[in-house]
Formats: sequence, C-alpha cells, structure tokens
Amino acid sequence: MTATRLTTPFNARSTASDVVAGVDLSGQRAVVTGASSGIGVETARALASAGAEVTLAVRDIRAGERTAQDIGDSASIRVVPLDLSDQRSIAAFVAAWAGPLHILVNNAGVSATPEARTPEGWELQFATNHLGHFTLTTGLHRALAAAGRARVVSLSSIAHVQAPMVFEDVNFRTRPYDRLLAYGESKTATALFAVEANRRWANDGITVNAANPGAVATNLGRHLTEEDYAGLPAFDFKTPEQGAATSVLLAAWPQLDGVGGRYFEDCNQAARHRPETPLQGVADHATDPASAARLWQVSLDLLADAGRA
Repeated sequence: MTATRLTTPFNARSTASDVVAGVDLSGQRAVVTGASSGIGVETARALASAGAEVTLAVRDIRAGERTAQDIGDSASIRVVPLDLSDQRSIAAFVAAWAGPLHILVNNAGVSATPEARTPEGWELQFATNHLGHFTLTTGLHRALAAAGRARVVSLSSIAHVQAPMVFEDVNFRTRPYDRLLAYGESKTATALFAVEANRRWANDGITVNAANPGAVATNLGRHLTEEDYAGLPAFDFKTPEQGAATSVLLAAWPQLDGVGGRYFEDCNQAARHRPETPLQGVADHATDPASAARLWQVSLDLLADAGRA
C-alpha cells in the first residue's frame, strides 16, 4: 500500500460526467467490457462524451447496439462481441484488434452465481471476473504499449475484504462452494491483478489501477437474495452514473497520469480497511505484492494447462 494516499476533488456523490467535465480524449481509443448495462453504459457514455472512440465489448450484441444508439454518437461507438467466460471469444476479440489502445476498462462481471464451471473446469466467477480479463488484458498488452501512455482499470468490490485468495483451491474443487466467498475472491484477484500488471508494465507507459464502484442497484446483483442482504451491512446505494465515476476517473482524469498499482473508491485512493468501517477501504491481502505475483503465475499456469487439454 502506497504511504501517501491520493485524493481528488471528487467524492462518492460525483458522477462520471462530473469527472470528465473539461477532459479531452480526442484521438484516444477505449474498450469497456460489459458496456451494455449498469455502470458499463455510463462509463462508455462518459468516455465518448469526452471525445474517445469507444468499443463496447459485450456478450449481448443487441443490447450493445441499443446502448450505442442511446449514447448517440454512432461515429465514435463500436459494438464487438466478447464473452469473458469463453477463452475462444477472448482470443477472437484480441486477434481482431488493430492499432493502439489507450484505455481498457475491465468492467464486466458476474456476482454470487450458483455453482457453475467453464469448459476448462474453472469456477465461473473466478473465470469471468479475473481469468477472462487477465487473458484479455495480457492479449492486448502490445496495443496498450503502442498507445505510449495507456490506462487499464480493473473493477473490484468491497466484497474482497472477507476473501483472501486461497491459491491452493482457486476453483473450489476441494472446498464446499460458497457463491459469496467465490465472488469476493474473484474481486481480490482483480485488485491483485492491478498491482502486478502495473509493476510489469509501467515501463511500457501502461498504468493499471483497481476501482471499487460502490453499491449500485444493477442486474449484477440479480442472484442475491433477501437472506444474502440480511447478512450484509446496510449499503448506501449509488446511481449508475455515480458508480461509474471512479472507473472514469482512473481512465481519464489527467492528473492521474503515471499513477498505478493502487485501489480507489469514491473517486479517491482507498485507505486501509478497518472493521469499524466495513464498507470502506482496501484489505492488505488485496494489495500485497507477493500475492499479486503469485496470482499472476497461477493464472498463467491455469491457462497453460487449459491449452494442453
């Protein structure tokens, strides 16, 4: 955890449009995964409003096309299929990408799903939220480096706090499946990815940060039950526009040039998590460099094993 916390003029009530007011992204190219619903839509809208050419990387092409029409600037919006639980879909997206990439927002995700596995046998939440974005981002590394100054945003969640990585069983093969714990671990993984990717790629002009968007009432929570919510602290829900603000800040705010390997919430770098503030902060296990390096290798090993199968 960096000793000096970075703060900005924005806060939990700031919106994505507040963050990009006055920002010029003309000539920059951005990819937002999961940009057909929720905060992904508002992230894409804000980046396009600042002049970026935005690719909506989505599972549902029709929903993506509706989003593009809603945003309204058809000249700056592309819709491309991407299923992060399908390694073939990711490979096709990467192979089709040409030219530099300035902004990658790894926004898509699944949450609290019933137990399910990909064809490789990977637990679905870890496979989608972490491994899918890991494959996508490493596959686009050359395009990000070609931009000269690129930013990657990896979406995490406060759910990471109770879920340090269990490296010996990331896919819940020997443990009883717990859908909330599995979600939390996948979001610990996205935070750790930012730490290690930034360490590896900073010299390429690529900065990588993690963002906690906060609690937003979107279809991401469709698998949560009243019983699940009863066991959680009371959330102060944000609008999708507010939920997108931290992602957009990390993707576009000029004053964050060169800043990487950090975890942000409510548009500011998060403080260390404390039990008395259960919905705020970042846990040590989500910023630990050794764990980040170990996760990177575990991810490579899983992908290599799948390739040999």
